[in-house]
Amino acid sequence: MKQRILVTGGAGFIGSAVVRHLLKSGKYIVGNIDKLTYAGNSESLASVDMMEDYHFFKFDICDRQSIEGVFQEFRPDAIMHLAAESHVDRSIDDSSAFIQTNIVGTYTLLEVSRGYWRKLDAEAQKQFRFHHVSTDEVFGDLEGTEDLFTESTPYAPSSPYSASKAASDHLVHAWHRTYGLPVVVTNCSNNYGPFHFPEKLIPHVILNALQGKPLPVYGDGAQVRDWLYVEDHARALIEVLTRGRVGETYNVGGHNEKRNLQVVEIICELLDEYVPSGTSLDNANISSYRELITFVKDRSGHDRRYAIDASKIKNELGWVPVESFETGIRKTVKWYLENRPWWESVLNGDYRLGRLGTTVE
Repeated sequence: MKQRILVTGGAGFIGSAVVRHLLKSGKYIVGNIDKLTYAGNSESLASVDMMEDYHFFKFDICDRQSIEGVFQEFRPDAIMHLAAESHVDRSIDDSSAFIQTNIVGTYTLLEVSRGYWRKLDAEAQKQFRFHHVSTDEVFGDLEGTEDLFTESTPYAPSSPYSASKAASDHLVHAWHRTYGLPVVVTNCSNNYGPFHFPEKLIPHVILNALQGKPLPVYGDGAQVRDWLYVEDHARALIEVLTRGRVGETYNVGGHNEKRNLQVVEIICELLDEYVPSGTSLDNANISSYRELITFVKDRSGHDRRYAIDASKIKNELGWVPVESFETGIRKTVKWYLENRPWWESVLNGDYRLGRLGTTVE
């Protein structure tokens, strides 16, 4: 019998990768709850949205009555909670949506899940899982050390975004400790890959370059991130959901530490290879996309380094990333070059590759 998985935020970047993996395996019936905000894109699910085993529910996760209705209709065996406001710059401009979605929304899902779980028979209760998907940003800044984030690293969030995710993590752990809800939690490093909303660094740089626009690098560009290809992350999440130990946290990282400036330079090199500047939209007057690199004022409170120790998930579940940064970024650049209609549709909305997060009072 196929397991019934209810995914929140399944039209988002990571969520859509998870939904595609689940459905293409043929092992699951998937329900997707998504509000379809600016970052949710049903076109990211075009390859699976006509499948018989796919069910879409357009609701806000803060809407308890609607969520309860979805639970009763879909009857999930497990929840994969990915719905979140996720862009640090947006959280600096206005944190209200982050508090509502990331904290209140998670609370709402936990309470609905708890009520639903308590009414299941003993065997179904044992099999049920609430999988909360979070970020390494809850751990704060590793500047000046060679340390890695582990599952026991103390929380020290720096931004409104990471603080809201830290709060949601604590809620999930508390619902396990207090009520016995069977949960697992994952904290991941920076994701990249196909279908990524272009306010984030890698797609932003690719699309700006193709349009001959400046490639903004915050501060000195020496901020270090551990990069994880989104398809690798999706595989890891399914492993944790199906095989992870109840109550445990698993860190998911790509073992690909790169300075932000390095990332931008690598993208420029690939574009120089794939789309020589004279053949792109507006770049006839440059010899390399590197000439578009522009250093701009740094983000307020910008963490200098994140890096994950993913040995626990490797040792317990056998998961390791398939893609190196070199192979993953090449696939990513090629995808954006080959899927212009997807990103042109995104840029025809409210977002036009402008910078956010510059308003600090």
